[in-house]
Amino acid sequence: MRLTSSAFLEGEHIPSLYTCDGENQSPPLAWSNAPKETKSFVLLCDDPDAPLGKWHHWAVFDISPSRKSFDAGIAPAHTVEALKQAVNDFRHPGYGGPCPPPMRGPHRYYFRLLALSSGELPVRRHPTCSEVEAEARKYVIAEARLCGIYGR
Repeated sequence: MRLTSSAFLEGEHIPSLYTCDGENQSPPLAWSNAPKETKSFVLLCDDPDAPLGKWHHWAVFDISPSRKSFDAGIAPAHTVEALKQAVNDFRHPGYGGPCPPPMRGPHRYYFRLLALSSGELPVRRHPTCSEVEAEARKYVIAEARLCGIYGR
């Protein structure tokens, strides 16, 4: 399975448009080569370099297996365009872009796409990103990753 973005390449700088210093919109993403048995996808974004430990920026879950991409700028809401979005560590539903502390060097931001053997995750209403990830891990059949870098 492969995850890509037309906004940045693996290991490259994430444009500020997709960060708290810009418009804070989600980047465009596309994926391919998912296993045939995929019943849904989960998309996660997190920062393992955050001062207090892993910071969850985004979780989209119960994504249809027929879907192959996201356009930039998915609205921050619990449900939009038939997509379910979790509450991030900024305590808001949807995407919260990279926003590392100034003068601390660049952070890595991992966008991870999980192909699942379950069509729907049994999570509570308005789950957190970490709750979505924990439940999704029970059903993972494949995973793809894209890392971008951002510092202030």
